[in-house]
Amino acid sequence: MNIHSVLLQTSPSIWSVQSGEELLLLLVALVLLAGMVIVCIVAIYLLIILRKALEPTTKAVTEPPAEPRPFWQRITGMRPMSREHELVMNHAYDDIYELDNPTPPWFMGLFYSTIGFGVVYLLVFHVLNIGDLQTAEYKQEVAVAEVQRAAYIQKVAGSINENTVALVRDTPSLEAGKALFSQNCVACHGQQGEGGVGPNLTDPYWLHGGSVKALFHTINEGVPEKGMMSWKKQFNPLQVQQVASYILSLQGTSPANAKAPQGEKADTRTVAAR
Repeated sequence: MNIHSVLLQTSPSIWSVQSGEELLLLLVALVLLAGMVIVCIVAIYLLIILRKALEPTTKAVTEPPAEPRPFWQRITGMRPMSREHELVMNHAYDDIYELDNPTPPWFMGLFYSTIGFGVVYLLVFHVLNIGDLQTAEYKQEVAVAEVQRAAYIQKVAGSINENTVALVRDTPSLEAGKALFSQNCVACHGQQGEGGVGPNLTDPYWLHGGSVKALFHTINEGVPEKGMMSWKKQFNPLQVQQVASYILSLQGTSPANAKAPQGEKADTRTVAAR
């Protein structure tokens, strides 16, 4: 009986959660982390010893005792100008002297903390696979947003019908209507509503009514005898309202190569009001 089987028998509630491979990966990751921490500590200790070894061991008798540095200078590793001579290195060029300014302790602490963060990030996201990467988080947020968007559209569209539909003039609604028109209606009515197989939508003449309610009904039910399909299965009521409003916004634009008028003339002021 090996150690792993003994552990499984003595504490099944703990060891049954993870497989042997996952436990092995966890132990290896912890050992690596502990090893890196020990290496960093030893490296810092050796640097401190080396720095002390390189500092002068004797000082002139007449040199006054060093003044205590303020707390902020000890934290940042800075020294006052009066003690700048202590930092002068033993070489110069063209009367230019180099100072031995060590890296500030706060910066070194920040640097070592980034190493620790990187090790933890590697273990959590790429070794143990505990957390989700940014791509997975993005996909999850998009899925949640799509559900919320569908619920909102269903709530809003459910209150729109042939009797309650209204002409909308705000830019987002008209842009949405334009996008739907460009994807589904240009084959028969032209890119600018000038007409083609279908009638011209930019003049005041209408075959089936020019109010927003009449357009809502025509788009929803279609005109099978004229070859226009019903769009109520492709568009929800909110989208039909947006397309109808965009079509009415084309009134009076007079595009090039417009098709000849068809149907009865409607009062554009009445159409705009409705």
